[in-house]
Amino acid sequence: MMRRPLRFTPRRDAGLYGLERALEHAGFSPVAGVDEAGRGACAGPLVIGAAILPSGRRGVIDGLTDSKLLTPRRRELIYAEIVDRAVAWSALVVPRHDIDRIGLHRCNITGMRRALVALDTRPAYVLSDGFRVPGLDVPGLAVPKGDRTAACVAAASVIAKVTRDRLMVLLHERFPQYGFAEHKGYITREHTAALVAHGPCPEHRMSFVNVARVRNNGSAADVFDLAGEGVRA
Repeated sequence: MMRRPLRFTPRRDAGLYGLERALEHAGFSPVAGVDEAGRGACAGPLVIGAAILPSGRRGVIDGLTDSKLLTPRRRELIYAEIVDRAVAWSALVVPRHDIDRIGLHRCNITGMRRALVALDTRPAYVLSDGFRVPGLDVPGLAVPKGDRTAACVAAASVIAKVTRDRLMVLLHERFPQYGFAEHKGYITREHTAALVAHGPCPEHRMSFVNVARVRNNGSAADVFDLAGEGVRA
C-alpha cells in the first residue's frame, strides 16, 4: 500500500471532521465509524452502532459529539439527523446471554465487524473507538476517545446509545422493580439496592461479579462494595 503524503496528516486542531477529511483526501472514501454502548452495564444488551456520514456540508451535524456528553433529548434530535443524512448506518444488538456465553470483549469486537458488514455501503476505511477491530477487509484505525475525535465515530456512538436506551426503557416495562428506564442497566447504588432486594432478572449479566454475588446469596454489604465495578466473574 502506498503511504499517505504528509500533507494529508490531520492537524490537532482540525476539529471533529478533520480525520475523515484527511482520509478522504488521501483516497480513502467513504470512511465508517463504529462504537458501542452498554459495555459497562451489568444488565441488558450490548449495542454496536456504525455510520458513514456524507462528505461536505451535508455531513456536518450541529452539536454532534460523544453521546455520553449529550442530554437524552439532544441525543434523540441528533440521532434523527444522523439517520436522515447518513450514507449508511446500522445498529447491532448483542443479547445478554451471548455476553455471558462468549465474553464481553469478544462480543464487542465480533459485533463491530457485524455492524460494519450490515452497512448498505462498503467503507474504504474504518475508524473505531478505542479498540482495534481485527479481521476487516479494509484498513482501519483505533482512535483513543474516537467519539470525541472523529465525526463518524461520534455518530456511531449516538446510534448505539439511543438504540440501547430505547431497549432499556422497554425492559423497564417488563421489570419495573429495577429502574432500568433511569440507569439503563449501569451499576448505580439504586440499581444495586434493587438487585439485592429482588435478585437478578433474566436480563442481568450473570458473568458480572456484582450479579454473581447476588445470585450466590452474597450479603448486601458485599454487593454494595462492588457498586461502580463492571468486572466479570
